[in-house]
Amino acid sequence: MVNRNDVEAAAALVQGRVRETPVITVDGADLGVSGQLSLKLELHQHTGSFKPRGAFNRMLQGPLPPTGVIAASGGNHGLAVAYAARSLGVPAEVFVPVTSSPVKVQRLAGLGAQVRQVGQHYAEALAASTQRADETGALVVHAYDQPEVVAGQGTVGRELERQMDGIDTVLVAVGGGGLVSGIASWFDGSVRVVAVEPEQIPTLHSALKAGGPVDIEVGGVATDSLGARRIGDIAFDTASRTGVVSVLVSDEDLVRARRLLWSELRVAAEFGGATALAALVGGAYVPQAGERVAVIVCGGNTDPSDLGPAAPH
Repeated sequence: MVNRNDVEAAAALVQGRVRETPVITVDGADLGVSGQLSLKLELHQHTGSFKPRGAFNRMLQGPLPPTGVIAASGGNHGLAVAYAARSLGVPAEVFVPVTSSPVKVQRLAGLGAQVRQVGQHYAEALAASTQRADETGALVVHAYDQPEVVAGQGTVGRELERQMDGIDTVLVAVGGGGLVSGIASWFDGSVRVVAVEPEQIPTLHSALKAGGPVDIEVGGVATDSLGARRIGDIAFDTASRTGVVSVLVSDEDLVRARRLLWSELRVAAEFGGATALAALVGGAYVPQAGERVAVIVCGGNTDPSDLGPAAPH
């Protein structure tokens, strides 16, 4: 289990390694929703997502092996691991599905990682990376189901609490669950945490319904960042303990939320990064009057060429 003390320790360890990302307050009417919203722009973190927080916290726990680090990723976690490894002067090997965004694969290579593309989904890349780690002795940096990684991601919540004057609700996108479990661990039930999941990747939603993590089918527009086949054990336990609520959003609402972020705020989010906002845009979560809502815009590694309005038919 990860707790507030773990997140505090992570914050001290990664200080100077990660950025404090900004929070902007916007009129919800600009995005087609009621009230004011606070957007935590984690897409402005190093490598374009919140992931370096957990990667650094995992890798700074002790001496690293000369064979370096290894990770499986849809893209964003791999970028974070590659960036942290380069900063710490060790090699990184990153396994990604063949369906990963070409933007992310190119950036991985640019950061000096040895990139291996395996399988259609994250689960296949994970299996291949685990076998490779057994062969090389490299340190495994899991994308979402290691206590050090979760505690590092929890620094998003810690930082947010210091940037806002009171929070009632935080909306967080979910794939494997590292970010939502880190944030929920920090707030520990004092703030409502809403897990927002694409209808075609309902990892936490399915687990809560089944009473434990279960494998699901993966599809839709956000698979490159939220494409885990199974929620992490830490995320399920934390969500159950702290009362995290799960809501589902359609791909259509994801597309709309992403375009609104760009057209109204010039925030270039990827589909996963726009997922939390999609809950408000599509009505999956409707705040009460006066509710202080924070939305985590968690990633921006995207091809900007399709951010504009859809072409007329």
